[in-house]
Amino acid sequence: MDRLVFITGASSGIGQALAWRYHQAGWRLALAARRAGETAQWARQQGIPPERCAVYEADVAATDSIVAAAEDCIARQGLPAAVIANAGISVGMDTAVREDLEVMARVLATNTVGLAATFHPFVAPMVQRRSGSLVGIASVAGIRGLPGHGAYCASKAAAISYCESLRGELRGAGVKVVTICPGYIATPLTARNRFPMPFLMTAEAFADRAFRAIEAGASYRVIPWQMGIAAKLLRVLPNPLLDRAFAGQPRKRRVGE
Repeated sequence: MDRLVFITGASSGIGQALAWRYHQAGWRLALAARRAGETAQWARQQGIPPERCAVYEADVAATDSIVAAAEDCIARQGLPAAVIANAGISVGMDTAVREDLEVMARVLATNTVGLAATFHPFVAPMVQRRSGSLVGIASVAGIRGLPGHGAYCASKAAAISYCESLRGELRGAGVKVVTICPGYIATPLTARNRFPMPFLMTAEAFADRAFRAIEAGASYRVIPWQMGIAAKLLRVLPNPLLDRAFAGQPRKRRVGE
């Protein structure tokens, strides 16, 4: 079957690696990105035939933008078999700094509301067809709040809960909702981190494991598996021990740092 996948944040990092993995598996691609020109250039450089790939310029933080791109995809390429809401931003914040409240609003608009906006145009037609997969790329950072990571952790915790809610809503409708929580993946986003990143893996290795998890219909998967164990420990770690463990650790870089 000539299946189609719609991927946001496809201009670099995880999104680009997922696009390549799906192409290798014989899927057609619908790639949404703010940097549409760079994404189209990448597809050409990889030798992906134009009839196998369409690029849509969209900003998931602007609901009308991503909804329009999704509707254009359906009109031009058909209804995807899988939609991967991958677009996201990662930046530190300090609640004592007034400007960082806008930073938090932007992170939530992109990582959480943008995820729901990406899914929105596809839900009703997938339910009508009674098939499809909606995949939310969350993060291990959404499991416990970490100092200096307030905006990012909050956005990813909300993404995890949102996908869990949506999965329950679509139970029995034939549409799968998959939550993927990456650990530390080597991408332009994580390259700016100034703290240790255990079990760091390449975007290509992550994409392969995520592809297999999505194909298997997993409802929730932490990648790599070692971070899955760490996530379970973090989930049950008492607050005093958590606070002590992360005391004095370098924080995520804020805007301009």
